[in-house]
Amino acid sequence: QVQLVESGGGSVLTGGSLRLSCAASGYHHSAYCLAWFRQAPGKAREGVAGIGTNGVATTTDSVKGRFTISRDNAKTTLFLEMNSLKPEDTGQYYCAASPSARARLDPADYPYWGQGTQVTVS
Repeated sequence: QVQLVESGGGSVLTGGSLRLSCAASGYHHSAYCLAWFRQAPGKAREGVAGIGTNGVATTTDSVKGRFTISRDNAKTTLFLEMNSLKPEDTGQYYCAASPSARARLDPADYPYWGQGTQVTVS
């Protein structure tokens, strides 16, 4: 079974930085892509960034130049480096896995999800 556990969330001032981590297990990295999603109160879950099995990363327009997604060398941990944080970045952040080579930013493509970690920017 694919298991995902997020960590690193917290409160930060506008313009600050935060790094989220997601420990992944129960799958082979050659068969799954990973991604970060977020959900603010009253809003739909949206894709933030994803990384394919080939290491190619993609980010949504609202975080380009500020957020960076990456995996460790063993590909067991997913990271999201967040810089120049804005209040609109506030939300519950989730990591997710999909049995696909390319990391599309559609929640419907991801059958495996972590519990989430809260990020609050003020």
